[in-house]
Amino acid sequence: MDGYEKALVAARAAEEKRAVDVVVLDLREYTLVADYFVVATGESVVQLRAIAEGVEQAMEAAGVRLLGREGTPQSRWVLMDYGDVVVHLLGPEERAYYRLERLWGPERARPPVPRRVRGRP
Repeated sequence: MDGYEKALVAARAAEEKRAVDVVVLDLREYTLVADYFVVATGESVVQLRAIAEGVEQAMEAAGVRLLGREGTPQSRWVLMDYGDVVVHLLGPEERAYYRLERLWGPERARPPVPRRVRGRP
């Protein structure tokens, strides 16, 4: 399974838990940190917990090992490291403040427009 397929597994799992505005950012040409970021918003602490659990279960079922996890739903930012894929689950205020799509997206001459989960360009 390549990095993009792993990112899609995580993104679809987040969507199944009703995450908002799920995007997959292709970082392969811009950093060695990860090939893809999956960024999603949870509207509450309970939803962030459910999204994180759903992503973890889906990735495990796909045979992808979690290498590290930072943050908690209570902190409103959960980072899940799968090596070539890093999942960022944020509360709405945190997502608006940190604006990861802007940092890693087209406004900073980084990757092309973030890929939405549905439809691979």
